[in-house]
Amino acid sequence: MAGKIEAHIKSLGLTLPQASAPVANYVPYVRTGNLVFVSGQLPLQDGAVKYTGLVGGDVSADDGYQAAKLCALNLIAQVKAACDGDLDRVKRVVKLTGFVAAGAQFTDQPKVINGASDLMVEVFGDAGRHSRAAVGAPSLPRGAAVEVEAVFEVA
Repeated sequence: MAGKIEAHIKSLGLTLPQASAPVANYVPYVRTGNLVFVSGQLPLQDGAVKYTGLVGGDVSADDGYQAAKLCALNLIAQVKAACDGDLDRVKRVVKLTGFVAAGAQFTDQPKVINGASDLMVEVFGDAGRHSRAAVGAPSLPRGAAVEVEAVFEVA
């Protein structure tokens, strides 16, 4: 039976994906005490990177926003796995760090990473408000346009 948070995700018209397996020598998350550190998530949909290229070039800033939102959905899938399937155990989104593949002239990284931030607040309410960094990068794994990592406080 889905909890309140999962029911809310469904009411938003979103489908929570299965937590993806890591693509290299790392684990998808580490829990220490009441914190869960989730490794960077790409904008994966059905096992493939949905948004590839440079934001502000091949990828519009609006599509970058959607990519960040998809990364956030994948972050939520990972924290669900860390909480043994119970998202109601998430007490707070503590921090997001977003990376935007872009050229040197692109300076709207914060607007792109708002896709992830907005989704966290939409899903978790005030507990979704977090500290954040939004950073430009010349390239990201698998050609992804965006990557986002997170720290969650859980019960």
